[in-house]
Amino acid sequence: MQNAYLCNMSQPNNPLHGKTLEAIVTELVEHYGWERLGQLIKINSFTHEPGIKSSLKFLRKTEWARRKVELLYLDTFMA
Repeated sequence: MQNAYLCNMSQPNNPLHGKTLEAIVTELVEHYGWERLGQLIKINSFTHEPGIKSSLKFLRKTEWARRKVELLYLDTFMA
């Protein structure tokens, strides 16, 4: 039980701690829509046949794009 507590406390100041990438992308799509999201972050998975699954696949292997998505999420919902 103590290990679970320590894991939860490992990043207490990270506002994205506990948020999955899927949840982040889904919330951004619900807020902005695919078209606007593609304008804000210019990646093909947001502009050409957009979808959650294809976006997650790209974002999981592309650090710079994932960071842009995370920053947009923070600016949108945590500001």
